Amino acid sequence: MARDVTMVRIYIKEADHGRRGNLMQEIMRLLHDQHRVAGITVFRGIAGFGTSGEVHSADLLRLNIDLPLVIEFFDTPAVVDAALKLIEGFVPGEHIVSWPARLNTKAS
Repeated sequence: MARDVTMVRIYIKEADHGRRGNLMQEIMRLLHDQHRVAGITVFRGIAGFGTSGEVHSADLLRLNIDLPLVIEFFDTPAVVDAALKLIEGFVPGEHIVSWPARLNTKAS
């Protein structure tokens, strides 16, 4: 048995701030507490760059590390749409990617 879900990736940096503090923590709190999404994972990149071309990378010589983060989550399209309406208020739209997927579930 399978069900339709929407996958989402949000691209931010460690040092990004939201309205009340660390942006990653705010997004996780929103997804966990308000929307109870089915699953979420945060990946920490060792290097990356965006449209500005500024490279962010792990460097032993720099104390100020601002590495890329990818927040990935999934749920039903309705839950994802509701969550994205809030997230888009503090994350630029070009930093959010989504696509339809199928969640394979085992019949009980």
